[in-house]
Amino acid sequence: MTIDQGREVYLLVMAVDKLVVVVLDSLKRDWLGAYGSSRGATPVLDRFAAESIVFDRHHVGSLPCMPARHDILVGALDFPWRPWGSIEVWEDAVTRDLRRESVTTMLVSDHPHLFEVGGENYHVDFTAWRYERGHESDPWRTRPDPTWIGTPAPPVESHPRGRFQYEDSRTWFRSEADFPGPRTMAAAADWIRDESCRDGRWFLFVDEFDPHEPFDTPEPWASMFRDRDDDPRTIWPPYVVGGRARGVVSEADARSLVAAYTAKVAMIDHWFGRVLAAIDESGQADDTAVIVTTDHGHYLGEHDVWGKPGHPIMDALGHVPLMVRWPGGAARRSEALTTSVDLHATILDVFGARTDHRTHGRSLVPLIEARTSSVRDCVLAGYWGREVLLVTRDWNYVRGSRGRGYPLSMWSNRWSTMPVHGRPDLRLPRPDSRARLDRMPGSDVPVIRQPFEPGDQLPFWAHGGLVDEDRLFSRMDDREQRHDRSGDVGSAAILDQLTDHLRDELRVLEVPDDLLTRLALA
Repeated sequence: MTIDQGREVYLLVMAVDKLVVVVLDSLKRDWLGAYGSSRGATPVLDRFAAESIVFDRHHVGSLPCMPARHDILVGALDFPWRPWGSIEVWEDAVTRDLRRESVTTMLVSDHPHLFEVGGENYHVDFTAWRYERGHESDPWRTRPDPTWIGTPAPPVESHPRGRFQYEDSRTWFRSEADFPGPRTMAAAADWIRDESCRDGRWFLFVDEFDPHEPFDTPEPWASMFRDRDDDPRTIWPPYVVGGRARGVVSEADARSLVAAYTAKVAMIDHWFGRVLAAIDESGQADDTAVIVTTDHGHYLGEHDVWGKPGHPIMDALGHVPLMVRWPGGAARRSEALTTSVDLHATILDVFGARTDHRTHGRSLVPLIEARTSSVRDCVLAGYWGREVLLVTRDWNYVRGSRGRGYPLSMWSNRWSTMPVHGRPDLRLPRPDSRARLDRMPGSDVPVIRQPFEPGDQLPFWAHGGLVDEDRLFSRMDDREQRHDRSGDVGSAAILDQLTDHLRDELRVLEVPDDLLTRLALA
């Protein structure tokens, strides 16, 4: 690229005054035609991909739902310090930083965790926000609609772990347009068309909980991908390792879950088209960038894993889609390694904003401008209290805890987590007399650091991790991750290199010393 061409691209990027970020929760990469699927469920996303930069090596960071949103909206990896929670007192959401630049920010979402304990302050710094009610655990209705008049949802099987409020909520939907996902996309399209400022700068964050379970859709979607009429109507996936082997998931269950998930993907793909149409109809396509991604994938039988149970992060969960449509940018594919915190850095870069707390992301703008082919050489991912995943260009290395999985500490001043509405007794353990004040890297704000010892009640995210074992998969010749090479005689040298690499990356982050000790990396 010549200097003149570089300047031309730079001017195109500077012309981006508006940004839409769409997060489709639990979207599996290999369900999209743009990533090789032949299921035919995503015609809108596939057309969008044909106009976009499609990132082939995008990976998750912190898991699950709210930690992933912390990565995107706050820009700092969450999992080394805590399992799940709201924005802490030493940091701010990107929307607060955009406010200083006079950028209008809008949130449209049906994601229940954003509006309950554990996620309660991610929305407050948006200029405005709109919450579409009724998805999954949202406490929207206290009883079913007694009339059931016009309800489009076919009868389905109940949740295997107890009754969810969604079973009441779904009876109040009168048409496909009443389901939370369609309502969210329609509301986002309405905001673009009716309220966005054509002459100003704005940021729209569409946090869409579909295709997350329940995999519930009306007709024609509900039957569109079913192979057998007599299969069960299953919309709630079990969270289990070895589902088929243990007899938890039958062949009929497996077919039903895959069909129901595919239907959910297809329905939200269709309604996403409303958002793209609104951008075009409002005359703002020439200066509006659109980013589509997810927080994580979902296991649907890969390695006989179902849902998101306590299992090492495999590609079905951690290797996820990212597509960026940029005004004036050429559609192409990128092999650059990227991760969730990079979206935060990109949002700041687009609007020329800065943040005051320490972050871990790298802006994607240089990749989009084609000024570089890489912004990082690795990605770190994980759940708090469990194994840690290092992704490089050639390898996935999962480092398990050693011994009993201790020492372990949680760092937080908010001390909240996802409520389990059917289990009011199940909550985050409170700090006790062992807690002390510490400092987060780059901050002088005191933070409660609570240690945990064997026998303590742990936050439920910590359960199910690898102990005294690792995983190693080649990214070059084992795309389906069928051959764990961690025990191969010939892998000793690469394991030593990756162990050193992981240690170095964690030290750069200044993670808690007990994390390094627990992984035997101190």
